[in-house]
Amino acid sequence: MADRPRDLADRMARRRAPTDGFLRQTLTLPRNEARAAARQFLAAFPKAAYMSGVESWRELPGDRIEFTLKRLPSAD
Repeated sequence: MADRPRDLADRMARRRAPTDGFLRQTLTLPRNEARAAARQFLAAFPKAAYMSGVESWRELPGDRIEFTLKRLPSAD
């Protein structure tokens, strides 16, 4: 049994795999590190080839950012 509502939400989210073909990576980092990680991701996987981008983001307490990066598995 889940201790917190967040535990239950995490389990349910893992069950639902997106069927759109994108690979996703969710990170939680301090603001400056989040910017650097997003820039590095977008440089490694250019939007023109991988349709990459920041899918969603939110600010957390303590100047931390949780964000999800997405991209296609390979370039054509």
